[in-house]
Amino acid sequence: MTIIHVAVLGYGTVGQGVVESIHSHQKELQRLLGAEIVVDAILVKDPLKVRDIPPGIVWTTNFDDILELGHIDVVLEAIVGCEPAFSYLKKAIQHGCHVVTANKVMFAHHGNELQQLADENEVHVGYEASVAGGIPIIRSLSELLRVNQVHRLEGILNGTSNYILTEMRENGHSFEEVLADAQKKGYAEADPTADVEGDDAFYKLMILSDLLYGEQPNWTEVQREGISKVDREQMELAEEFGYRFRHVASIEPSSRGLQGKVMPIVVPNQHPFYHVDGVDNAVNVEASLVGSLMFQGPGAGRLPTASAMVEDLVQVLRPSLQRKGSKTIQLDEVEGGATKLLKQWLLFVPQNPSLPTPFITSGKLIKHKSGQKWKAILFLGDDKTIYEWKTRLPMVRLYEIRGAKEWKELNSDQPKVPCLNSLAF
Repeated sequence: MTIIHVAVLGYGTVGQGVVESIHSHQKELQRLLGAEIVVDAILVKDPLKVRDIPPGIVWTTNFDDILELGHIDVVLEAIVGCEPAFSYLKKAIQHGCHVVTANKVMFAHHGNELQQLADENEVHVGYEASVAGGIPIIRSLSELLRVNQVHRLEGILNGTSNYILTEMRENGHSFEEVLADAQKKGYAEADPTADVEGDDAFYKLMILSDLLYGEQPNWTEVQREGISKVDREQMELAEEFGYRFRHVASIEPSSRGLQGKVMPIVVPNQHPFYHVDGVDNAVNVEASLVGSLMFQGPGAGRLPTASAMVEDLVQVLRPSLQRKGSKTIQLDEVEGGATKLLKQWLLFVPQNPSLPTPFITSGKLIKHKSGQKWKAILFLGDDKTIYEWKTRLPMVRLYEIRGAKEWKELNSDQPKVPCLNSLAF
């Protein structure tokens, strides 16, 4: 039987899962590929660390040792950071190897360059594991993009932040308590900044933007906010309105170009993310023909991520399965670019004796509820107005209610609706 030789870069949680999955699913791989998959080499960082590497596999700290073997067909990369991962994969492609990566930071920065280099060298790049863990979102979107245009994508792309928000809501613990628990369980790193402040979700969103639209928005213009300022009382007040907090990344074309956001929002029970709890990820896509599609599944962990990498291994070895997305939408043709929309927002103002209660100068549809620390106010406003208030009043917390009804301010067929005009303190 033909043998396909692979090397694995990194032998942490994901790398070990990849090797384990190749061994445990060898029969399925042989049935699909008509060949035996053999892991020949593993790249490690620390030569002194004790590892349980299966017998017969060469391990090394020098990537050139792996290339010098001369017969590696596929390199699977599961290390962290842009470098040396990017340099390793460039070398692998130039040596005629297919590559598969789980590295979202590196691929967000260099994915297009790697894919162009792979085309020049007639090999393939798999990157399913870089976004949404075990959810096959890259393959699904690639299939979808053969005809459909995606008007909007939004996703819960980080399992750690979703787990924290879920535990805070269900068990009444503080952000700090749940974060410590997540670290003990291995859901959060010792330095959790990338997860809880939105960096991890941001890089995944940029990868999806490239796939959907063939480009990324200007990184400095993408609104990025984490969950560390969400507290238990805010959650309780939101639930009294019927809403739940979610940390959501979204991308959509507009007349001003691609608009990206990574931020906490609140969702009503009719929103597809309302019931997505724990470490699950979810992606909701609005497309031109198929309408709204929802994908949900485990977003992280050894076997879900390893599953995505092994599925990519099959994909790169069977080029007939490849589907290319990266379809550019003509941004000047996007509908609604000149229409001002009023969105529903949930605003939290500190209950502080030195800060009189804010009031809305117009509108009768405003609701409010009070807690010990915060007063919660439900209101309507457009993006520009809201972010002006957010800049001027940093003590106030503002959250978009995603999935709630929007009103077109300039549509005379609609009754006049309240808009946030002024806050007085």
